[in-house]
Amino acid sequence: MKKQRLVSLASGVFFLLTAQMAVSQGCVAIRQMGNCSSNAGSSLLTKGQWQAAANYRYFRSYKHFRGDVEQVERVEENTEVINLVNALDFGLAYSLSNRLSVSATLPVIFYDRTSLYEHYGNSPSANPEHKRFGTEAKGIGDLRLAGSYWLFNPEKHHKHNIALGIGLKLPTGNENVQGNFHKRKATDGTDSIVVRAVDQSIQLGDGGVGISLEVQAFSSLGDKLALYLNGFYMSNPRNTNKTLNRGTLVGVDPLIAYHSVADQYVARLGASYAVWPAKGFSINLGGRLEGIPSSDLIGKSEGFRRPGYIVSAEPGLVYQHNNIVLSANVPLALYRNRVKSTYDLADPTGQRHGDAAFADYSLNFGLAWRFGGKHAAQSNMPAVPTWKEADKN
Repeated sequence: MKKQRLVSLASGVFFLLTAQMAVSQGCVAIRQMGNCSSNAGSSLLTKGQWQAAANYRYFRSYKHFRGDVEQVERVEENTEVINLVNALDFGLAYSLSNRLSVSATLPVIFYDRTSLYEHYGNSPSANPEHKRFGTEAKGIGDLRLAGSYWLFNPEKHHKHNIALGIGLKLPTGNENVQGNFHKRKATDGTDSIVVRAVDQSIQLGDGGVGISLEVQAFSSLGDKLALYLNGFYMSNPRNTNKTLNRGTLVGVDPLIAYHSVADQYVARLGASYAVWPAKGFSINLGGRLEGIPSSDLIGKSEGFRRPGYIVSAEPGLVYQHNNIVLSANVPLALYRNRVKSTYDLADPTGQRHGDAAFADYSLNFGLAWRFGGKHAAQSNMPAVPTWKEADKN
């Protein structure tokens, strides 16, 4: 019975781990892609098992930061930029053995962005009626392929284990989505439309081929409590893509003429506790760090980017029934910092420091379903024992 409980606990923890690692909450543009958010292959699958997963994320970014100082006047003056994000990750994983699995994940994204400054402008003289206009982007994001390997045999190590993974991010998302921008004609002040690339934060892809390194681990502290850790760092060697940052090269500093293809990272650490084992309910509480570095590990770091990071508390709930798991997580922002970019650092006066908008929280909902492979009766390790099943044994 104790062995069953530990396996069940580990299964629940890793459904939690593979459910919610996605985009940053705002203009710090971590690309929505198939990363650890839906890496179903990282779970404790037995040989020949499949896992299908779907994960939904929503957030609204609108609070502007320069460094870690909030520009509260932006909201007070109604000049803030608002990004609404609705994204779905669809993932499929297959376990080649009890230790090695492979997965593919593709996001479908719906971005909506409204602002003053991109259109008529923020100033009362340029935009006396304070008109706000919107741009959008919708479609598939960047595809991710990954492999994950447990360092210790899961059949023998039920209480502790570590998985290492490597992933390949492919530029399937459009990095040059175009939108309509409203401008006033200089001659008579009437409205005109200019078509150019939408803001980097709502582009569907970044145009680069990325390589990610990942780690996931758990440690069971008794039958009901487990600690978890997971994270990834994705390196994007490409310097810039071909998307014009401001729609033109006229009067634009060459350093930020095009969009940057930036690295990105996410890390999570926390604990999961089975509050109602007989019904399959557990809760989790952890911390989350995600962001864009100012400088990439490989290659140059030119082009326009908004580097920064956000630290969040991440409470959540997991429900497991047979081979199906539902999860919900709500990362709550504790600290936000828009750090200086390569362009900012090139200012000889040291005064230049761009801003970025962040969200207060995000909503994450996940669904995972395992199928195929050996049944529990045919395997030394139960395939997916539920809390309820473990409690009966």
